[in-house]
Amino acid sequence: AFKPPEKQGEKRRLKRRGTATEINIKKQTIPPEYPQSLPIEGEIRGGLKGTKNNTNMIKITDLCKTFRTEDVETIALDNVSFQVKEGEFVAIMGPSGCGKSTLLNILGLLDEADSGNYLMDGEETQTLSEDEMTRVRKGKIGFVFQSFNLIDELTVEENIELPLTYHPMSKEERRQRVQDIMKRMGIGHRAKHFPHQLSGGQQQRVAIARAVVFGPKMILADEPTGNLDSKNGLEVMSLLTELNREGTTVVMVTHSDRDANMAHRIIHLFDGHIVKKE
Repeated sequence: AFKPPEKQGEKRRLKRRGTATEINIKKQTIPPEYPQSLPIEGEIRGGLKGTKNNTNMIKITDLCKTFRTEDVETIALDNVSFQVKEGEFVAIMGPSGCGKSTLLNILGLLDEADSGNYLMDGEETQTLSEDEMTRVRKGKIGFVFQSFNLIDELTVEENIELPLTYHPMSKEERRQRVQDIMKRMGIGHRAKHFPHQLSGGQQQRVAIARAVVFGPKMILADEPTGNLDSKNGLEVMSLLTELNREGTTVVMVTHSDRDANMAHRIIHLFDGHIVKKE
């Protein structure tokens, strides 16, 4: 979760309830390894393995998000713009507090930007009602989290089946889908186990199975290997790469250079800005 850092240094005047209040704003210096001006976006790393489609799955323009408390204004995203083609695998990197999780939450319709435009699969998201955003999340987006977010009281198969209960299908069809995805993820023998009986790698496999069982067009992954050892982390990344090759768009936030290099492109965030694209 995004936690606004403590601010100090430059002062900015913020109007609140008809009055002007001085608040402290922290100024950060872009590190030397990041260019001071944006380069022209290069070729996609490795080409579009999952599709040759040039349709945008994500198009955001001048996205801004600010968090405010009584004394502090934290600029999480400052005029961020980029596109993700359908079938791409894009990694987002940057130091803690640079806006990565905030951006992912907005992409997943779990939070809203203060300004700017966000088109998902050609649909304008700013005008969607809460019910419409829920519809889009249920139908198009699969989420994979660092902490797995499995329900402790449900078995593996029950956790995976949960998203399907929001879709109009018979119990038999739901059961068959769950069996198929568990077999593919190599966790069929764990169907009746509970999350606390699984290793970290197995829990993340269950989380990925839950994210893709209904056939989403896009996976949003927030540090998917952050709680795993290198072996299990590589297995999880192989699963995401395989899903991408089959056409699923993947956007992943990560601190891992190894994981990022498995994506087609890398977008670097710093202090709420895109400072580099590769």
